[in-house]
Amino acid sequence: MCGPRFERRAGRFGLKKHWLAAVALGLFVLAAAPLARAQQGPEKGGHEVQFWTGGGTSRSGGARDIGVWNAGFRYGWILTEARGPRFLRGRLEYALDAVPIFWFFQPGGTAFGAGLSPLGLKWNFDAGSRVVPYVEIGAGALFNSRDVPPGASHVNFSSGGALGAHFLRASRNFSVEFRYMHISNASLATINPGINTLQVRIGIGVFNPSR
Repeated sequence: MCGPRFERRAGRFGLKKHWLAAVALGLFVLAAAPLARAQQGPEKGGHEVQFWTGGGTSRSGGARDIGVWNAGFRYGWILTEARGPRFLRGRLEYALDAVPIFWFFQPGGTAFGAGLSPLGLKWNFDAGSRVVPYVEIGAGALFNSRDVPPGASHVNFSSGGALGAHFLRASRNFSVEFRYMHISNASLATINPGINTLQVRIGIGVFNPSR
């Protein structure tokens, strides 16, 4: 019979396979999307609307052997005109994410949950092309059906940053990003090992111009 150590490895391998497939699908969609007349990128007074999904696994510095999957909706406000020196020139965006799916695949069983990330600041670089690179920082709260990690708390808080790019197409844009996220209960519970995750996220959305 297979021991628990083998089962954990098999579970992590299966999770990695699923996310490699998701990333490959996302890149295929980007490549296959129509190239004619790209939509406008972010501009002051405009808004970003996006659906996204992503996931990854825990890393050192906290609880281990935990996988995550999440999906949500974003609404963003472009706050500024392009500013800064040439290689850093860009526009500041404030973004809010509603996260109806935030699941943890952990020892003892899956923790189903949801969250809200009301604190998102994003710098969209003014690249002058169909590709809009960006960096982002943000924070939020998570609520789950069981303790995350096991023995800790049902309520956790998230913080982290991301590096990614929007690929502008005729009527929409696609995005791919790499995200670091730290998750902990901020000592709401006696046990608070925290979880450090590395995630890949893909999204589809639009930049609506100012009116």
